[in-house]
Amino acid sequence: MAITYTWVIDAMDCKPQEDGKTDVIMTVHWRLNGTDGTYNATVYSTVGLTYTAGSPFTPYADLTQDLVIGWVKDALGLDQVTTFETNVAAQIEAQINPSVVTPALPWGISNV
Repeated sequence: MAITYTWVIDAMDCKPQEDGKTDVIMTVHWRLNGTDGTYNATVYSTVGLTYTAGSPFTPYADLTQDLVIGWVKDALGLDQVTTFETNVAAQIEAQINPSVVTPALPWGISNV
């Protein structure tokens, strides 16, 4: 089954004031979740953002998760986005086909 990826923003650290702007984002805490319907995996990280004076600015209250996810992906770059998705896929594959297992002891468990 194909893996469905979902990007989530968990928190955003802001400078209270910068260049006359309020709550200017400097760090985004994000998560990439993946599921194949049975197995799930996650990658969590942060990315720094830099506001350049005079650049377009969206007030904090007007931000949407989709907009910020776009900024995160742009800041990471396509290669890193692909690497994170590959990591999530590898975690799911490891759940489907584990390289190490711990079977029950053949003689059962004793409480000695």
